[in-house]
Amino acid sequence: MCQLLGMNCNTPTDVQFSFAGFAQRGGRTGEHVDGWGIAFFEGRGLRHFVDHQPASESPVADLIRRYPIKSRNVIAHIRKATQGGVALENCHPFVRELWGRYWVFAHNGDLKNFHPRLHASFRPVGSTDSERAFCWIVQEMQKSHAGVPSVGELTLTLRELAARIARHGPFNFMLSNGEALWSHCSTNLYYVERKHPFAHAKLADDDLSIDFARNTTPKDKVAVVVTAPLTVNEEWMRMREGELKVFVDGEAVG
Repeated sequence: MCQLLGMNCNTPTDVQFSFAGFAQRGGRTGEHVDGWGIAFFEGRGLRHFVDHQPASESPVADLIRRYPIKSRNVIAHIRKATQGGVALENCHPFVRELWGRYWVFAHNGDLKNFHPRLHASFRPVGSTDSERAFCWIVQEMQKSHAGVPSVGELTLTLRELAARIARHGPFNFMLSNGEALWSHCSTNLYYVERKHPFAHAKLADDDLSIDFARNTTPKDKVAVVVTAPLTVNEEWMRMREGELKVFVDGEAVG
């Protein structure tokens, strides 16, 4: 199975520390060697990087580890292929436009016999079950709402859509439009909310630690969601099977 990482904050924050450990799972501490990707929202804009090389060896991943891009919403993915070959077009996260905003999606799982009818507006470029699911989700979101819905309204819609797709297999996913981060758990997803008073943290996959108190203000709030806990000394909360959580301004709101 693939690996997912999401970050939601109330102020632009860099993901260097979390990504440093996460990237090791792409071939060094994990067997997920079939590509990786990451997307950073900046206002209404988006920085999107993908590579079909293992994350632990990718020069692009090395750039991300060293370059402090600050964002309020980030989604990253490390791939172990189940459907679709090892190719750039099959690397997550995937991006689509809806209602004049970018939407970013990444999936961990294996959907069997999932071939929904898709209209011309949303079609997959690659050959993964994940991109098909994303295209169907944005298509159904568009059909369900005449305009941009509130976070609460969209959460209700996504709960219904996620349950329908999950009948076909494990459907752990992350979705963001730059305003919120939605995370759905079928098997494994964990999250931690970092806020004042900030503490010291040590990565599980790399010999790296950080004192968050030196790099934050008392008003900062950061939520990190991941397939398996990134640190060894923080209290990670495990999401329930079938649960969809939404994070806004660095904390869970539903």
